[in-house]
Amino acid sequence: MKALTKTDFHFEGQKSVYHGKVRDVYFIDDLVVMIATDRISAFDVILPKGIPYKGQVLNQIAAKFLDQTSDICPNWKLATPDPMVTVGLCCEGFRVEMIIRSILTGSAWREYQKGCRELCGVKLPDGMKENERFPEPIITPTTKADEGHDMNISKEEIISQGIVSAEDYAVMEDYTRRLFARGQEIAAKQGLILVDTKYEFGKRDGKVYLIDEIHTPDSSRYFYADGYEEKLAKGEPQRQLSKEFVRQWLIDHNFMNEPGQTMPEITDEYAESVSDRYIELYEHITGEKFSKCSDNDDIAARIERNVSQYLAEKKQ
Repeated sequence: MKALTKTDFHFEGQKSVYHGKVRDVYFIDDLVVMIATDRISAFDVILPKGIPYKGQVLNQIAAKFLDQTSDICPNWKLATPDPMVTVGLCCEGFRVEMIIRSILTGSAWREYQKGCRELCGVKLPDGMKENERFPEPIITPTTKADEGHDMNISKEEIISQGIVSAEDYAVMEDYTRRLFARGQEIAAKQGLILVDTKYEFGKRDGKVYLIDEIHTPDSSRYFYADGYEEKLAKGEPQRQLSKEFVRQWLIDHNFMNEPGQTMPEITDEYAESVSDRYIELYEHITGEKFSKCSDNDDIAARIERNVSQYLAEKKQ
């Protein structure tokens, strides 16, 4: 099974390129060409093997939800010329990720277990159980790091340090709550609970835009609604759709990217099983059958051809 783990394109009009953990972003004239590769990251490290069709899954979920939320706030998307590519408007990104949580789980639960009762300036009630709903969703932003770990930060610190102005932060906060509410509505129709997610915003011509991905299993956590209350009452793990199963596999193999730890071997069989899980995620989240790209033999050549054709047509 083929997987795209690196790109090295030279498109006409290309000014620069940024290689992220999962996405490669090409800046061309006034556009952004974002390629969702098949790389997978966990604990802020890129795993040594790609996951076939993962990029297509992420890109197509994000494109669908960008379209379904464009009435709430403007977003960067213009087109998807390839199943793994979105082309959009170039915005100046804020150095903050807006994380919103409706349930105490994941890293927030790990901190809560240690006795933490305040997260990013938000007070947490005593006596909560793992996977219990918050009285209302909480926003727990992080600073966006180029390398290493993103760091938790409070709204007050973001504004006082001048990372984002009070006016822009208020807009981002409002968009975050409304986008999350829409995401929860869409998830509920599929028998899912949108547990938590992250949004990134940027600015263009004085206006705040939603940028990057939205409501994908890499940026979000979903629980199955059926059985949620029973499992919560019994203290059992929730059935979930997210990248958490990869993190858990790494934890079970004694890897959390801490000093002295060694990355476990990613076999072809394991990579294929992760691919199957991502396709399952796609079908549950969207309610649609996933259609694998038939021409997956030379993914890079296909992407180069499709993007070049789109850019040439846009110039005409």
